[in-house]
Amino acid sequence: MKTGQDHAFIINQTAVKQLGFGTPEKALGKLLAWHPWGAKNPDSLKTGKVIGVVEDFNYKSLYDKVEVAVLQIFPDAYWKVAVKIKAADVRATVDNVRKVWDAYTPDYPLEYKFLDENFEQMYQSEDKLRSLLGIFTAIAIFIGCLGLFGLAAYMAEQRTKEIGVRKVLGASVISIVALLSKDFLKLALIAFVIASPIAGYFMNRWLQDFAYKIEIEWWIFALAGLLAVGIALLTVSFQSIKAALANPVSSLRSE
Repeated sequence: MKTGQDHAFIINQTAVKQLGFGTPEKALGKLLAWHPWGAKNPDSLKTGKVIGVVEDFNYKSLYDKVEVAVLQIFPDAYWKVAVKIKAADVRATVDNVRKVWDAYTPDYPLEYKFLDENFEQMYQSEDKLRSLLGIFTAIAIFIGCLGLFGLAAYMAEQRTKEIGVRKVLGASVISIVALLSKDFLKLALIAFVIASPIAGYFMNRWLQDFAYKIEIEWWIFALAGLLAVGIALLTVSFQSIKAALANPVSSLRSE
């Protein structure tokens, strides 16, 4: 790419603002002195014209804000190349790229990395955290369901005579199931009220580490509460329906 300069630069919009160019249009053609290896290394100073402005893109993780990006154009030298390929046949495509690379630089073997792998490495800790949270959440739900199931069986056994009397007096199956499930719904709602602010606090603290983050909406907690209530109802419904369908004569006789 011939520019008529020893070096030429493409900068992002953040660089336009921080370097005082005003607008992308005004930045084009301006001279730029840049230290690619930092100002502490004066020998690295490069001077050239700005020949292009691109939109901001994050080349680091989302923990960091978008910084100044200065892309250097070397007309007669290159040592890194970005290639966009299709995912249909990656191996064959890499082999073709290797042949082209070896044709121009036979003394330097091709070393390549995939961009998605680089991004994946940035968020390895988040992936591990997600996996651990998923495992412990499943364990907690399973233990909670076992506890609810045992408690429902115990309460149904303790109220066998009451259920029999209610059925003799004309109570419907739905009313008896509602009677037995009411206490468990109260427990689920109390747990939801206690857990929601605690979960919201720690989630917001975790998100503060990211320069770019979402806002936690209220409906996320509402959905979690509905799921908790639904799981509780499904867990206790078996014992409640079983007790409600039992023969009242047998239960009263046994009492």
